[in-house]
Amino acid sequence: MNIKLLAIGRTDDKQLLQLIEMYAKRLSHYVKFDLEIIPDIKNTKNLNEAQQKEREGDLILKKITPTDVLILLDENGKQFSSVDFSNYLQKKMNAGIKTLVFIIGGPYGFSPQVYAKAQGKVSLSKMTFSHQMVRLFVVEQIYRAFTILRNEPYHHQ
Repeated sequence: MNIKLLAIGRTDDKQLLQLIEMYAKRLSHYVKFDLEIIPDIKNTKNLNEAQQKEREGDLILKKITPTDVLILLDENGKQFSSVDFSNYLQKKMNAGIKTLVFIIGGPYGFSPQVYAKAQGKVSLSKMTFSHQMVRLFVVEQIYRAFTILRNEPYHHQ
């Protein structure tokens, strides 16, 4: 299985970028992992919330294939412990999925079309995090999940 993380907007914090790259590199020992950034929409001050979600949704949908399984990072999604999330990933791998795509939307969330294509929603927390921080948390949790599945000493209970 391949795992892809799609995110709207670039990360401008060099320290966050270094940490994201570090976990992505570690993750590459377990699974093919790609992080793809979709550039921010230009001239958002001329768009209302629905129009911005619509434009971002169009860009997201252009980046996926019909066989991709989409999981949205959404505040109303299912919350997991790290061990439960590792079991969730194991079930996805056992299902023979070719590419599992986690998507981090823009500041207003996702368009109705993206919600319609999604096969699941995951919430990292009831708290709100910056979109840049969420990237780090997702990559780290995916890495942690693989270390749990392999009984490696990274995760402690």
